Amino acid sequence: MIKLDHVTKVYKQTISVNKLNLQIKAGEFFGLLGPNGAGKTTVIRMLTALTMPTEGSIIVNGCLVHRNDVRFKAEVGLVPQHINLEPELTVIENLRLHAMLYNIPPAQTRKKIEELLAFADLEEKAGAIVNTLSGGMKRKVLIARALMHNPKILLLDEPTVGLDVFIRRKVWDLIKSLNARGITILLTTHYLEEAESLCNRIGLLKKGRLIMDGSPEELRQLVGPVVVEQFRDEQTTLHFFGSRQEALSFAASLRYEFTIRQAKLEDVFVKLTEERVGA
Repeated sequence: MIKLDHVTKVYKQTISVNKLNLQIKAGEFFGLLGPNGAGKTTVIRMLTALTMPTEGSIIVNGCLVHRNDVRFKAEVGLVPQHINLEPELTVIENLRLHAMLYNIPPAQTRKKIEELLAFADLEEKAGAIVNTLSGGMKRKVLIARALMHNPKILLLDEPTVGLDVFIRRKVWDLIKSLNARGITILLTTHYLEEAESLCNRIGLLKKGRLIMDGSPEELRQLVGPVVVEQFRDEQTTLHFFGSRQEALSFAASLRYEFTIRQAKLEDVFVKLTEERVGA
């Protein structure tokens, strides 16, 4: 469905993405994680031909990605990180505008808008000016707009950034239901709990390179599923073990207070990249 083959992107003298090899299967929910500046948004921009790779190739649903090839664009829906709706238009007008850009017939447009307004729980806001909507509502409109042309692939670039916990989980439910319908999803985020909750496979980027790739459980097994966490000398130290018994044996010799718990995705990231996501 999506294949990146030795993809590199260089901006002036800066390597944003470095020899990236990645395949995402049809129906998969893939999360691309990494700290700010790791290259996540650049990957999204290349997948939509907003920018082209310096080296390597990208294939989306059998089509080689190229700026002038409209075939692959019909297969892809994009929810950008920054809200780029028309602020002085209503919700319905924004959706109609997108339908016009994709040459969707009027009758089909009306039917699709009704369907998406119901799906995203936006029916009561259909006639509202976008500028008057909350951040969470605007995110829902972005998702609805990206689905207007029935894409098989949905690219979500930091879709819940800036949202409170309650609204974020509402958006999570919306995204989960899309994947359950068979849409292939690529999500970029630096919210680790978001990736852990939503994605069945995760890749971790560091300085443009893919350093890990697997299910959340597989990634935890890389460092050890059980953690002994100790705070000493104003610093938190993590020790990873293959079993709780091994962790207990180690902790028996500790003189300072400690906690034994299951490893989280953030622990894996800190251990293998030596920096926190979003840092």
